[in-house]
Amino acid sequence: MHKALQKISSEYGPFLQLRVFNFPVILVSSASVVYEIFKAHDLNVSSHGDIGIDECLVFGASGFIKAPYGDYWKFMKKIMVTKMLGPQSLERSRGIRAVELEGFYQNLLDKAMKKQIVNICEEALRLVNSTLGKMCLGSSFLQEKDEEEKVLKLSVEFAALSQKIFLTQVLRKPLEKLRILPFKKEIMNVSNKYEELLERIIVKHEEKVDEHEANEIMMDTLLAAFRGENAEYKINRKHIKALMAELFFGAGDTTSQIAQWGMAEILNNPRILERLREEIDCVVGKLRLIQETDLPMLPYLQAIIKETLRLHPPGVLLPREFQQGCTIRGFYIPKGTPLVINAYAVMRDPDFWKDPNEFKPERFLGQEEETREKALKFLPYGVGRRGCPGSNLASSLVETAIGVMVQCFDWKIEGEEINMEEASGRALLALAHPLKCTLTPRIPNPLPSNLQIPSS
Repeated sequence: MHKALQKISSEYGPFLQLRVFNFPVILVSSASVVYEIFKAHDLNVSSHGDIGIDECLVFGASGFIKAPYGDYWKFMKKIMVTKMLGPQSLERSRGIRAVELEGFYQNLLDKAMKKQIVNICEEALRLVNSTLGKMCLGSSFLQEKDEEEKVLKLSVEFAALSQKIFLTQVLRKPLEKLRILPFKKEIMNVSNKYEELLERIIVKHEEKVDEHEANEIMMDTLLAAFRGENAEYKINRKHIKALMAELFFGAGDTTSQIAQWGMAEILNNPRILERLREEIDCVVGKLRLIQETDLPMLPYLQAIIKETLRLHPPGVLLPREFQQGCTIRGFYIPKGTPLVINAYAVMRDPDFWKDPNEFKPERFLGQEEETREKALKFLPYGVGRRGCPGSNLASSLVETAIGVMVQCFDWKIEGEEINMEEASGRALLALAHPLKCTLTPRIPNPLPSNLQIPSS
């Protein structure tokens, strides 16, 4: 869909009004127009627009992502920032991520020793979901292997339905007028299974509440708000499950897909692989695993991830809605009009990016730094006050995961080059053909990264 909309914009212009079943939709495909909108109307477009299916656990009426910009959204964001995603929270949980990264390395090493084929996206998804779960629920998360596999399976199923969910959101008004609800049964089947699984996980956490210090982790704070224990905002149990589902699906699927796209680009470009490996060997060496504290000293690795996000953003279409009528570029836009920002087109806009369709990490080493006062051309995690609050964590997880894969293993692909074709039927970008490789250890038994973290 994003490519079809990009083609329409290239022919008719970057700021368009489309009509779908006679309902207007504003389509934006230019960095300069995005800047104009968010400079003057950020609050006005702070709503993510219509909810496709109210009862759905992901992107539904109980979720955080689609919640109106108000007290509930601000309360949930405050909890996420103070307990999980903010700088101080990330510092406190660094040891969790180090342990999970070591497990990621050991799992890859085991597959290498057994000469097994590795599905990079699946391995990255396991790493991300396990890390998020431990950060959210502590040691009680997924102690049973079958539950871990069920979370992974349901996250993948939701991802496969992402374009249908997006369509139910953008087209809700015309679909209601026509009295049809396409995809609802299919979507709710997955949602109900996810809700049952998350309820079991929460109950197990509650049974072990005495084993950890209350309110030290995000789940305890959410449960306290559910029980009404001095909460700024009382939430219900479905709010908690919806937030968890959106974390595992939204953060888990998107972050693992970024890792897969990044490795595909690296393996398709031997020069980039060699330069990245040289940087990691120089900064980290071969006696220990890469760790988060190394990242500021690895600018080329960071540039590779930024370039991956530019070419393959997790959310290609960003839906919003105008809360009040306003005028943009001389055109009046009525209240309630849907806005769709084609992030894919913005980040390949030839007016703002040199060689926009080529993978060039060097552009993020200073040559093409974004001029924010003129344009918003780099928006892989959204834009404005409703941008993704977990962008720093996501980038860190991808950078360390790719760092381990490049530092510790040599990779062999089938054929001469990886097929970069995009999967169809998804609102979140994915490779049409999952990246599967065989690997061999490159360095002998590096020390775990968690052994290298200075005590605080």
